[in-house]
Amino acid sequence: MSKTQTAEEAIELDPAFSFDLSGDPYNDFLNDHLDVQDLVKKGSKPEPISVDDIIARRKLRATVNGKRKRPAEEDEDDEDADTEEDEEESGSSEDEEDEEDGSEASEVSEDEFQGLSADEEEDPLETSDEEADGDEGMSDDGGDGAEDAAYSSEDDDSEEETQAEKERKAAFFDSESGPSDAHTSFLSMNLSRPIIKSITSLGFTTPTPIQAATIPVALLGKDVVGNAVTGSGKTAAFIIPMLERLMYRDRGKKAAATRCLVLVPTRELGVQCYEVGTKLAAHTDIRFALVVGGLSVKAQEANLRTRPDVVIATPGRLIDHIRNSPTFTLDALDILVLDEADRMLEDGFADELSEIIKSCPTSRQTMLFSATMTDSVDELVRMSLNKPVRLFVDPKRSTARGLVQEFVRVRAGKESERSALLLALCKRTFKSRVIIFFRSKKLAHQMRIVFSLLDMKCDELHGDLSQEQRLKALQQFRDGHVDYLMATDLASRGLDIKGVETIINYDMPGQLAQYLHRVGRTARAGKKGRSVTLVGEADRKMLKAAIKHSSGEDQVRHRQVPPEVVSKWSQKLDSLKQEISDILQEEKEEKHLRQAEMELKKGQNMIEHEAEIFSRPARTWFQTEKEKAKAEALSKQQYETGFDAGKKGKAKKESAETKPKRDKFSGLSRRAKRRKMAMEDDAAETGAIRAAVRSAKKASRPAKIGEPERRHTSAKKDKKKKAARSRSAKGGAFDKEMGQRTAREGVRAKKGDVIGGMGKKKGGKRKA
Repeated sequence: MSKTQTAEEAIELDPAFSFDLSGDPYNDFLNDHLDVQDLVKKGSKPEPISVDDIIARRKLRATVNGKRKRPAEEDEDDEDADTEEDEEESGSSEDEEDEEDGSEASEVSEDEFQGLSADEEEDPLETSDEEADGDEGMSDDGGDGAEDAAYSSEDDDSEEETQAEKERKAAFFDSESGPSDAHTSFLSMNLSRPIIKSITSLGFTTPTPIQAATIPVALLGKDVVGNAVTGSGKTAAFIIPMLERLMYRDRGKKAAATRCLVLVPTRELGVQCYEVGTKLAAHTDIRFALVVGGLSVKAQEANLRTRPDVVIATPGRLIDHIRNSPTFTLDALDILVLDEADRMLEDGFADELSEIIKSCPTSRQTMLFSATMTDSVDELVRMSLNKPVRLFVDPKRSTARGLVQEFVRVRAGKESERSALLLALCKRTFKSRVIIFFRSKKLAHQMRIVFSLLDMKCDELHGDLSQEQRLKALQQFRDGHVDYLMATDLASRGLDIKGVETIINYDMPGQLAQYLHRVGRTARAGKKGRSVTLVGEADRKMLKAAIKHSSGEDQVRHRQVPPEVVSKWSQKLDSLKQEISDILQEEKEEKHLRQAEMELKKGQNMIEHEAEIFSRPARTWFQTEKEKAKAEALSKQQYETGFDAGKKGKAKKESAETKPKRDKFSGLSRRAKRRKMAMEDDAAETGAIRAAVRSAKKASRPAKIGEPERRHTSAKKDKKKKAARSRSAKGGAFDKEMGQRTAREGVRAKKGDVIGGMGKKKGGKRKA
């Protein structure tokens, strides 16, 4: 770096930099030379069903029967008719950003979206049971059933920290905020030569801000809580110090052990971290292992027996190996890393994370990283951190500098036009390298069918697909074979896909963190990108939060789509509804046939290999089926709560006012009602009354066998006895010595006293 460069220029990311120089992270899993057993292709599982094959068959049947017209002609007519209108919206293209029909952030939030109501119509393509079908961060590892838990968009901004919270954080975190020396080169960090060689071969010259802050602190062995914008190199920030520490490990057969563990929420992110790690360790003898769901368990067990130095895993599959692979333990673990740590700390992963931490030694170094990392002590305390250093390069959770955010208003009563708006945007303006995010798997699948019917190259990525299908969908999008990727929030975290130009949010996320992760798939590493979000009536609060966290007011635009274009695509969608439902029905029937074939094959295997199957040890899990279902239901509820927070807030208040109050005793049996009323009466009693009741009950108890029966005395006599005892207690031994007799001692008899009849005279006087 030259001396004339300013500090801001020094920390800017190089947009021309390409990390992926030494190969493709998915080649190892998809090419012909790969060990094919690592993918679940064989066994009793049926082959995945291709929607493209179903559509192609239907088109072929329609052309043979002469019932279908060529859609290409319609598309050409549409494009010709929209040419003039496309010029109106040319501001949305990246070359003419300044000419867009947009306004400043304050105008977008106040003028353009004024008067939003809470009425909403159902989407014509949306199924009735779709709301309970979110798919965020599903790692599908046997125990992972987690959707994104709700973030409040106001928690981080509107509420200032109280003094007590500040004191708790000061006591919890290390006093050092970061390294004293600002590193402008990897050469000044005292890294080993093999690692420097790998960094140089990959094209790294200047560390990013999060890398410059993290690497020196992590090399000291301190716990780290790190935060930086999406695409700023957080993966390399924790892998480089990890490799440097492993360079000084003990070597030899007996010294081999798994010393580092990286936990990720999704399989795709695990594959990406694995590839980055192997590239950075190319010139060392450090070995990595990928342990995620969807891949062969036996192959992973064989790999773990060799005791690799670093394991990159999703929580569910890791717990499976900890409990069921006898040779694999985490007893020698030195470093634990949580990528996308705020996601891992949520309730969906809480039980699994606690189980993993129990298996790790307490002397480990722990590092947590995310673009939306929290510094809440209540959430971090479960990680058993030891005075962690807080490295928040982006504490305000802002978007990337090169990101232009656009918002399209979905007016009141026109929620059914979302699909038409999406088609208009994709047909007219955004025609390649587009990721479209949906809130549910079903809607993503339905829109994928719509795009295929309109001859738009697309693929889908969500939790209903097999791991092979998910990897292939990513690979096809990376290679440019498809222009659109229909994804759920499974793809919103951590994935670094080169060349993504546009992100479209079909519906506004319910949490700010989720929105930041979605739009963070573009404008990475200093490049430019664009996000387009369809904003409905209940999304006003999230819209304000998104504008507040933008990198600049000039980066926020309001996009308008001509209503005649929207109505035209609405009519087109209405004409396709029957065909979409037919395709879905055909796909469902095919799935049922495959399922029946699989069950038949399974039954045959049980008959033929019964002895072998029952001789295998049963795989165990740390939760019962009931606890597992409860955790999954909790995470799903949180995910839906995040989406519906704005929509249901007013509805709950209104329903609370109009709903009649229910009698607290309604529905109870007569006995239960009496018991509840008696308990309420007992709760109203004072302490004195309860004490009196206890003493009365005690007095009424019968004496024990062999003991004399208690005599019931009056209260007055009891008081006199107590008073006499208290007086006798006041007099000590000294008083007794001095002749002061207590009340207990009798008085000397006087002459003439009659004692028991001894003084009575029988008969008359005795004669002298």
